[in-house]
Amino acid sequence: MSNTSSYDELQTHIRDLKTPSIETWENQYSDRDYTVEITNLEFTTVCPKTGLPDFATITITYVPNKHCIELKSLKEYFVSFRDIGIFHEHLVNKVLEDFVNACQPRSAEVVGDFNIRGGMKTIVRASYVRK
Repeated sequence: MSNTSSYDELQTHIRDLKTPSIETWENQYSDRDYTVEITNLEFTTVCPKTGLPDFATITITYVPNKHCIELKSLKEYFVSFRDIGIFHEHLVNKVLEDFVNACQPRSAEVVGDFNIRGGMKTIVRASYVRK
């Protein structure tokens, strides 16, 4: 039914997972702080233990610096996780890491609000502040 052994192997190499590039565009208001919130209400991935689908709302809140995120490329990035078996904690941290690498924001937070599975609900938060 599921291919959990390959998913288990991925968990030790999650930072090496190849994903589509997240594109950016030049921020014309980089002289001021403002907040952008992006919400994906239809995020799906796969449970690495059961191979069953996981559904979540992923919210990214960030203060842009010199670049803003291009939304179509972000959507394609999110879709790339559809068939990936990944733990919730790994997913949220991977999204944050890739997002920060793409646009170098002043700050960013990624929240994964995962649907109930087996009676358990998971919400994972990861944040970044530019030093």
